[in-house]
Amino acid sequence: MRLAALHRLLALGVLALAPVAGVQAGEVENLRLWAAPDHARLVFDLASPTRAEVFSLDNPRRLVIDLDDSRMRADLAGLDLTGSAISRIRSGVRDGSGLRVVLDLEREVDPRHFALAPNDQYGHRLVVDLEYPGESAVEDPIDPIEAMIREQEIAARRAQAQADLGGAAAVPEPETPLQRAQPHPRRDIIIAIDAGHGGEDPGAIGPAGTREKDVVLQIAKHLQQRVNATEGFRAVMIRDSDYYVGLRQRTRIAREQKADFFVSIHADAFNSPRPNGSSVYALSQRGATSETAQWLAESENEADLIGGVDGNLSLKDKDEVLRGVLLDLTMTATLNDSLAIGGQVLDRMGRVNRLHKSRVEQAGFVVLKSPDIPSLLVETGFISNPEEERRLRDSGHQQRMAQAIFSGLEEHFRTNPPPASLLAWQRDNGRRTAGNEYRIRPGDTLSEIAARHDVPVGRLKQANELNGDVIRVGQVLRIPRS
Repeated sequence: MRLAALHRLLALGVLALAPVAGVQAGEVENLRLWAAPDHARLVFDLASPTRAEVFSLDNPRRLVIDLDDSRMRADLAGLDLTGSAISRIRSGVRDGSGLRVVLDLEREVDPRHFALAPNDQYGHRLVVDLEYPGESAVEDPIDPIEAMIREQEIAARRAQAQADLGGAAAVPEPETPLQRAQPHPRRDIIIAIDAGHGGEDPGAIGPAGTREKDVVLQIAKHLQQRVNATEGFRAVMIRDSDYYVGLRQRTRIAREQKADFFVSIHADAFNSPRPNGSSVYALSQRGATSETAQWLAESENEADLIGGVDGNLSLKDKDEVLRGVLLDLTMTATLNDSLAIGGQVLDRMGRVNRLHKSRVEQAGFVVLKSPDIPSLLVETGFISNPEEERRLRDSGHQQRMAQAIFSGLEEHFRTNPPPASLLAWQRDNGRRTAGNEYRIRPGDTLSEIAARHDVPVGRLKQANELNGDVIRVGQVLRIPRS
């Protein structure tokens, strides 16, 4: 009797434990990798949450990722490591029930990791970021001399804002001996182009499976080409391939690159396929007010935005009201510029696509909240609308959309060029480079210039009497007409 009861209890115990033993708490179902200029991101898709430990080893350089009670179900051999710091990835069993993943590294990295809870698209995830010390977040960072010129402009603008308040905290200019006039800087106007979403964030997905992150990157690249092909302008890409950049990091990159304007490109979506058309957004006044308060609460940002690049405009000894007024003036001027440029962009976009709204809308988007850079968010169309989804995939429509965005920006900056810019010099001297000429920029090659202007390389060389492929920054090439 007792033996039979014991057998029944054991049977019940086995039955109760069987499902637990069959579950791998941290089973790795898939691995995804994205490479950016300044980091790589490795994402583990997990069946359920698990504890992870990440540490580095030297000689040779490796990163070890240990997961408790886990098994590898993903295909490591199929993971594309191109452009990342990882030369090889391998895994094995650790302590009987755990999983060890080893990344063989080609360079020094600063690792960090965090877990993400499930959302509409993914389940539990472990994210491992490999950040590259000292690397820029953009492929072609601003030239140091151009950055210095921009910093001087920014400092002068802030000094003027203080003077407009009645001379509060104004700094007298030191007496200096007469010097020979310096040549005009003729700097490029820098346009920061932000393709929304990216990496593990696909954005909205259309009825035919089109991902927002893909089409907006393609439009952003067309816009980059158009900006860089226009004398006096230069594009900075916030992301130039499929990886994710944090919302605050996007505007931070634009500020680090001394951008004159920031445009974020997106594709709208709705739970119905009917809505269509393009929209343009600037920061709302309420969003600007709340952002002012946040910037004032962060001493580092406050010093950077108000204090000036050389420290002579520091307001640390001034009261909070004065600091708030100064920053509010900056934000108001930036917002006014955003609305003015937005109207011109919207007008041009209306010639390419139906407009969802006939005026510039205002909202509190995080990517628009940079107090010292005019910013716009452009919704190129509704990817949830089947007809607009089809157009958004079309390269010709993408190019027309990029041209419309740039035409609005160009019109504004030709009318209101920054003082140290080439466009200001051309306006003040009644000069403008002919449409069949091109001024060489950092990173240009003859083959790229020829392709951009649809001219054979040989013909380009012949027109400019070039014997080889060597060109120099600032050199003006004559573009032969087709």
